[in-house]
Amino acid sequence: MNDSQSTTNPDNLATTTSWFRTAAPYIHAHRGATFVIAFDGETIDSTGFDHLLHDVAILNSLGIRLVLIYGARPQIEAQCGQFGVPVNYHRGLRITDDTSLKIAKSVIGKLRVDIESKLSFGLPHTPMADARIRCTSGNLVTARPAGILDGVDLGHTGEVRRVDIEGINQQLSLGNIVLLPPLGYSLTGEIFNLSAEAIATAVATALTADKLIFIGESNRNLPRELTLQQARENLQAHPSIAAAVSACQAGVKRVHLLDRTLDGALLQELFSRDGAGTLLTATSFETTRQATIEDVVGILELIQPLEEKGAVVKRSRELLEREIDHFTVMERDGSVIACAAIYAYPDNKMAELACLAVADDYRDKGRGKQLLATLEHSALKMGIESLYVLTTQTAHWFLEHGFKAAEISDLPVTKQALYNYQRNSRVFRKTLKPV
Repeated sequence: MNDSQSTTNPDNLATTTSWFRTAAPYIHAHRGATFVIAFDGETIDSTGFDHLLHDVAILNSLGIRLVLIYGARPQIEAQCGQFGVPVNYHRGLRITDDTSLKIAKSVIGKLRVDIESKLSFGLPHTPMADARIRCTSGNLVTARPAGILDGVDLGHTGEVRRVDIEGINQQLSLGNIVLLPPLGYSLTGEIFNLSAEAIATAVATALTADKLIFIGESNRNLPRELTLQQARENLQAHPSIAAAVSACQAGVKRVHLLDRTLDGALLQELFSRDGAGTLLTATSFETTRQATIEDVVGILELIQPLEEKGAVVKRSRELLEREIDHFTVMERDGSVIACAAIYAYPDNKMAELACLAVADDYRDKGRGKQLLATLEHSALKMGIESLYVLTTQTAHWFLEHGFKAAEISDLPVTKQALYNYQRNSRVFRKTLKPV
């Protein structure tokens, strides 16, 4: 070890260690998963494309099964312009005559070779050193002609007819990356120009892929998450939303839209809780539910900083396990981001709200208010008419959410006997009103 290596920067070490610990659950969850990643021709031409392929190599090394589909629209248009070949579209589909098909085949073939060569890059001291990535392609997509639309003959433009799932899975099982061009082949040997998004959607659907990822135009005008209904209402907001909706409806669990200009967006999206793009999923990304014994570790990690500050009463793992049925958790992408407990006193028609905690990254974003509303609804169903809370540091929050100052004598008698005068907690009470 030389002198420059012998001194470790504590800040860098802490950052690296923290990132790996945060990413570890996602690394485990993604191993063996199937991801379909589609990127457009503009992404290939962008300055960050080499970095993107480096990140793809990292995914491959982590045991993720990858299918890559690439677009070529700007490259084909540029080549057509160079040779004076007119470029025409109808309803967003290219009108592909004999000459433009010849150009498309040439351009798409060159891009495939270029991508394969970049995935073969493995010099020392580079992100892909010793990666040894095997990339394969072939006649894995069967197509049919798009035909005549509104009286316009689309020529050699086609639609996906069938995907060779067996052939793709054979390659994926060998650890190979499958690279698919925006071309399809008919049973009569014809070649058709296809949309990369259409291929990606068809492949992800047929494979029942764990994720479909579109990398292309900026998604900054979109929220971090979209429900299917929200996506349908914003079909014009992003070129890939229509394909994302189709994929979700066909059974793809999650579809991600990433901005090509954001370096590292792919890794950030996959290995952090909040990601870097827009997620479309047919199921709720964030849920509020009754806690189970499997949530104990997550709750402990959430409340430990608050225990150290004295904001909540310290609870051992054993106590949490015994009282887990009292807890409700808010879960986001497999992690507990908020929790609270209710201890009912049915004879008094009262209940204690305890251990309300929200992860740092989600405070001041309405999670606490949302969780409180859920617990109030549950309490009303139990016949509870009022909630009370004991707090040392969050009095203002409870006042802002409808609680009023109360006395120790207002507590149920059994709770009064357990009151900890050393903590000197303030008492607040809220009368519940049916909605």
